[in-house]
Amino acid sequence: MADGRFIFEGRLAIVGGGRMGEAIAKGLLDAGAIDVSGIVIAEPSETRRAELAAAHGIECFADGSDAVLGADVVVLAVKPQVMDGVAESLSALLGGTLVVSIAAGVTTARLEALLPAGTAVVRVMPNTPAMVGQGMSVVSGGREASVEQVDLVRALFAELGRALVLDERYQDIAAAISGSGPAYVALMADALARAGVRHGLTRPVAQELAVQTIRGTAELIDATGQHPEQLIDNVTSPGGTTIAALEVLEARGFRTALADAVAAAVQRAKELGA
Repeated sequence: MADGRFIFEGRLAIVGGGRMGEAIAKGLLDAGAIDVSGIVIAEPSETRRAELAAAHGIECFADGSDAVLGADVVVLAVKPQVMDGVAESLSALLGGTLVVSIAAGVTTARLEALLPAGTAVVRVMPNTPAMVGQGMSVVSGGREASVEQVDLVRALFAELGRALVLDERYQDIAAAISGSGPAYVALMADALARAGVRHGLTRPVAQELAVQTIRGTAELIDATGQHPEQLIDNVTSPGGTTIAALEVLEARGFRTALADAVAAAVQRAKELGA
């Protein structure tokens, strides 16, 4: 900590330079939580390495072994389907290192079995708004992770927005809500904007109306602590436009569709972890 701010002074290695790997790196750099000299990324694509280096000044390696060497914390930001292979290939270098996984569905027990005995593993489900400092991350410690190590990871990801420590049994539902949630919200924004265009607005105007309304509503719920139903009541006048629109959404199964979407995402997370 410096002047009340969290500063990570060790070496952080991110294995995987995809969207989430970049979001984590960019978010930490933008927050001033780490110096660019303290972070490296392993990414097999030469083109992608060049993009990351140009955009953020981060040192990038083609081989994960070069990146994790000497790292205090290693973030495995790879797809669940390749996690086992990546973990096994780096296992010999990760003894005594704090390992963080952001792969949906992959349990800490599964990773602990692939890594040297006693390796501390912390599982995190972040989301892409981390790139703009508005991320939501759920943090769960494995059997070997100490309270202090879990709190370190929480502090790191809190620099990207907000971070909660929860029991690992909640990770799949967290992935379905906050991990996949940006896609649901973006779909809603696009649907609203397209409806605006259909009724005569330009796309830029319709999208600005939709996006700011979503942003403002989220901040209003957060700032007031109101139950969303109360906000709905506040907006809905008897016989007005809002109730007419809500009746259509309810008739078309808006709530049920979202609930079913979350259930499908939870099931897929379980399948990926199997």
